[in-house]
Amino acid sequence: MKPTHPVQVIAVTGGKGGVGKTNVSVNLGTALAEAGQRVVLMDADLGLANVDVLLGVRPRQTIADLLAGECSLEDILVECPGGLKVVPASSGTQSLVSLSAHEHAELVHAFSDIEEQLDVLVIDTAAGISESVVHFVRAAQEVLVVVCDEPTSITDAYALIKLLNRDYGMNRFRVLANMVRSEHEGRNMFTKLTTVTDRFLDVALQYVGSIPYDESVRKAVQKQLPVFKAFPRSKSAIAFSQLAKKVMAWPVLSSPRGHLEFFVERLVRASNQR
Repeated sequence: MKPTHPVQVIAVTGGKGGVGKTNVSVNLGTALAEAGQRVVLMDADLGLANVDVLLGVRPRQTIADLLAGECSLEDILVECPGGLKVVPASSGTQSLVSLSAHEHAELVHAFSDIEEQLDVLVIDTAAGISESVVHFVRAAQEVLVVVCDEPTSITDAYALIKLLNRDYGMNRFRVLANMVRSEHEGRNMFTKLTTVTDRFLDVALQYVGSIPYDESVRKAVQKQLPVFKAFPRSKSAIAFSQLAKKVMAWPVLSSPRGHLEFFVERLVRASNQR
């Protein structure tokens, strides 16, 4: 049995739209790739894809073609500047919004075909707390909850954490404050969230830092580039670089947790080798 290293799988989620989740996914993925990691970013907003738009790429094939059995996962991978690879979703395809549990499982298992090619898989989930979002978050080893300074952001992040904790037993989440005016504002958002989770839920939240509000992000979106590439010296790009360093220091899970996960075969091999 050959030695193996587990893949770090990070679901970027937030409960509501408008918190900058996709921007975080794109720039974290780019920063990790620039740091030498082999990174794949999956657009898991299956019906309203936008990772390809943010990166200015035009995929020939998408997850829709993969699920139709017309190609392999490797066929739809798109390589972007900086070494980041993207698994593009389809936009305006109603059937992808409501995949069955079996189809979700097929999609998760399809990633085993490329497990030798990557170190980190970043999953950009859809907004909301739909069944699809829950499937992908549960299949990840790390859950990064993105919040911003809006009352609905904290409320929706709490609703997502509550659902995952009470219905699926998940109890560990990392929290990133996005578009903050100061580091104090980011800490304050985290405190607001932990005030309610500590009172009502049995969960452990870890604050991983903040990304500052930065006009460079809007300009980068217009250029269809990650801010990390378009404006590498901007406040937000520096913050994403610091976030990537933290992510690279996270311990990687090396044994399965008992439910559907990305690269579960690799996790089983790793746990058997100990």
